[in-house]
Amino acid sequence: MNATIIRGIGTATPPYELLQSDAKTFASQMFKDDLHDLDRLLPLFKNTQIERRFLAQPLSWFGQPHTFKEANEIYLDVALSISEQAARQAIERAKIDPADIGAILFLSSTGIATPSLDAPLMQRLGMSSHAQRIPIWGLGCAGGVSGLARAQQIAKTMPNKPVLVVATELCTLTFQANDMSKANLVAVSLFADGSAAVVIEHCDTSNLETPHLQLLESHSTLFPNTEYVMGWDLVNSGLMVRFDRSIPSLVLEHLPSLFKEACQAWDIEPNSVQHFVAHPGGARVLAAYAESMQLPQEKFRHAYQILKHHGNMSSPTVFFVLEKYLREVPPSQKPGVMLTWGPGFSAEQLLFQW
Repeated sequence: MNATIIRGIGTATPPYELLQSDAKTFASQMFKDDLHDLDRLLPLFKNTQIERRFLAQPLSWFGQPHTFKEANEIYLDVALSISEQAARQAIERAKIDPADIGAILFLSSTGIATPSLDAPLMQRLGMSSHAQRIPIWGLGCAGGVSGLARAQQIAKTMPNKPVLVVATELCTLTFQANDMSKANLVAVSLFADGSAAVVIEHCDTSNLETPHLQLLESHSTLFPNTEYVMGWDLVNSGLMVRFDRSIPSLVLEHLPSLFKEACQAWDIEPNSVQHFVAHPGGARVLAAYAESMQLPQEKFRHAYQILKHHGNMSSPTVFFVLEKYLREVPPSQKPGVMLTWGPGFSAEQLLFQW
């Protein structure tokens, strides 16, 4: 039987650890003269349920304005480094030769590079110079699930050739020291940096010695005229966060119908889905998942745990959750769904079996 399977997952973070208590202290100093209701807003640092996360630069770096050029040069260096770490880990766990990889998808939305970072990355990894390169920019938090779905489509066209997906974001480098908006304060309380890589392959699964997650179908949704909800505004100093407070409400309102719609497209019953791997956009978003789907929060415990220890790293975060999920939840051959939301405003759902 031929199926698209996940062969290996790898994750990596930059070296600077940030405790949430220190982030709150930093924000209280940065925003004290410009946000008149700062004392009312500071409890959000506790409400995120984040305890620590990792940054591309030490906290002191963020106290001063930087040009887009400065931030992007750091992005090029650090993003490539942690992408290589995550990819090497995924390749090692997949037990494949990098030279056999047929395609690489590189997902990011927090820096720019031409050539895109997949070009130097595939050379560092020792991949074939003939491997297909598919850089994808601008999907934000939705990038992990969307990228994996696109990778599955590509893998089906090249059976028995591994496909490498790398999602890398340095969200914190987009911090604007002169932006005293509530949206920027929320970003300070939430965002972090990291990279994740996944090796998939479309192959005969009948002789596999160990269980592998199987990727089945995907379902994408774009909400018209919702560009205001999430994204970047390009300013002279770089990428300034666009972050609307309505996100948890949108999830609460639309997820049940979107999930039902996807299940109809996949020809499965919604109550047959046993596994949920969700992008932890924030504690309120995770609570909206559970409430809207009438599920216990325990169903999303792995997402809560990644949020607690890593924050919201945008596109790679769902792969951190997936790695933890597969390590701790035994296979049952039951359907599961990966869920995430991103700029657009958009939703991505991916059906799998585990």
